[in-house]
Amino acid sequence: MSPKDPKLLVQPAPLLKQPLTTAKAMGDVALALAPATLAGVWFFGLSALLIVSAGIAGAVLTEWLFSPPRQRRTRLLDGSGLITGLLLGLSLPPGLPLWMAFLGGVVGISLGKLIWGGLGYNLFNPALVGRAFLLATFPVAMTTWNAHTGDFFTVPASILAPPFLQADYDGMSAATPLGMMRFESQSTPLWDLVIGKTSGCIGETSGLLLVLGGVYLMLRRDLDWRIPAGILLSVAAFSLVFFLIDPTGYPDPLFSLFSGGLLLGAIYMATDPVTSPVTPKGAWIFGIGVGLLVVLIRVFGGFPEGVMYAILLMNAATPLIDRYTQPRVFGKGIKAP
Repeated sequence: MSPKDPKLLVQPAPLLKQPLTTAKAMGDVALALAPATLAGVWFFGLSALLIVSAGIAGAVLTEWLFSPPRQRRTRLLDGSGLITGLLLGLSLPPGLPLWMAFLGGVVGISLGKLIWGGLGYNLFNPALVGRAFLLATFPVAMTTWNAHTGDFFTVPASILAPPFLQADYDGMSAATPLGMMRFESQSTPLWDLVIGKTSGCIGETSGLLLVLGGVYLMLRRDLDWRIPAGILLSVAAFSLVFFLIDPTGYPDPLFSLFSGGLLLGAIYMATDPVTSPVTPKGAWIFGIGVGLLVVLIRVFGGFPEGVMYAILLMNAATPLIDRYTQPRVFGKGIKAP
């Protein structure tokens, strides 16, 4: 065997190179979210585009500012900050002041990611951390919804409100499907929920486009299909139980699946590989837990929506789930009782 042309190459581990990188995964997520993002901009107009851009700007700028100088380029190019800002922006009302959207991006990256040690170390989904902060700090602004105006260039005065001053929401309030169902027992046509002809957050109104983006991510193997499957199946099952008890007071399973931020959260937020379990059994437990909490919060909670809190609570349980669902090491026997 010639040393210049060896027939056997011995190299250190890892012997298999994973083609999927963080940048590629984030690029796939951005591509999958593009149709729903464009739909939100189409339905709510220029204000939606400005709010999503403000959320992205807050997240990206914070990551650049607090990253070591030598790592700034790498951290910005991996796309995680951009996706955090994008997901945050899509989960916000279309009449939210721009400075609040920017602040949400700052908090999401700083308290949801960087304070834990950066990418791969955070316990909670950063976009949901930013949204939870905004909901706790500015509840009125976060629960005031725009109606479809039909005019793309009509910008509500509220989004241009100066920082820390009262915004004007007169004449722009509209009830969401979950709100009408919860407080008025009034259902919304399923087709309106599927195509996005409803009030709500910017990116949650078109269920069909969110599902198509999720299918793309599954085909690209960018997410664990068990998590959204567990969430959606459990929401459908538990909603069916309440619907059978009182069909006039509780929504049917299809309404529960396509209303609110369930699809956005189940497909794009709960599947965050850093904050969700890594084992197949753990993924099912995580998904079912999120679905159960969503239904319980929607039925018994003070807010008509519960996706954000459900995912954050199960994020906190992820280390425990991983610990007790790890498979037995190959070759290691089970201790005798």
